[in-house]
Amino acid sequence: MSDLRLTVLGSATPYPSADNPCSGYLVTSGDTRIWMDAGTGTLGPLQRHTRLDKLDAIWISHLHADHSADLLTAYYGLLYADLEPRAPIPLYGPPGIADRLAGFLTNGPTRSPIESAFAVTELTDGHSAVVGSVRLTSRAVEHGLPAFAVRLESGGSLVYSGDTAPCAALSELADGCDVLLCEAGGADPAHHTPEQAGDSAAGAGRLVVTHVGPGITPAEAVARARTRYDGPVEYAAPGSIL
Repeated sequence: MSDLRLTVLGSATPYPSADNPCSGYLVTSGDTRIWMDAGTGTLGPLQRHTRLDKLDAIWISHLHADHSADLLTAYYGLLYADLEPRAPIPLYGPPGIADRLAGFLTNGPTRSPIESAFAVTELTDGHSAVVGSVRLTSRAVEHGLPAFAVRLESGGSLVYSGDTAPCAALSELADGCDVLLCEAGGADPAHHTPEQAGDSAAGAGRLVVTHVGPGITPAEAVARARTRYDGPVEYAAPGSIL
């Protein structure tokens, strides 16, 4: 991926295991640090690699808890602990993300100051942003609620599916990318099977399956994806750096 580096903070679904948090990744390029999805339990391993207040941005695919719940504890860390953010951290996420956070965090008549911790930008289909040395392009995907995939480019290119059924938007985003990080959550209308992940990777140089659903082992997911994709396939093991 050239200048891009992907660190897997967690890849479990729909709840963390004893040794694997839910979906969360750290993407770095030079001095640029982006927390991509903040699933349950990922804030802890994030701190092995960077301080929360040193992040350049946070990008959230959708508002299911296994992709966003640790934003709640990040909020407390940024405002009420020993961290010293220079400014609110840019937060890119689905429409309504600020109000969703405030709905949980507000405990009285005054709305919690979400915007003091996060500078919120709501994603739209085709949204583009530059964070440090990384360009992010987001596309709306099919998950039964507002959800997005993202392509990150900085010398090389990485595409992350978020959670989605196979769809044209993801295939277009992944065409020609170096690496597709694709969920394989299970056989339902809102996720990929491992075989479908292989199909969605047709235009990618490498496939990494993640968010493997209950009842499927990582090895099985990799083997099944290989039946539909000829390139390199691996599993997003927690703690791995890709």
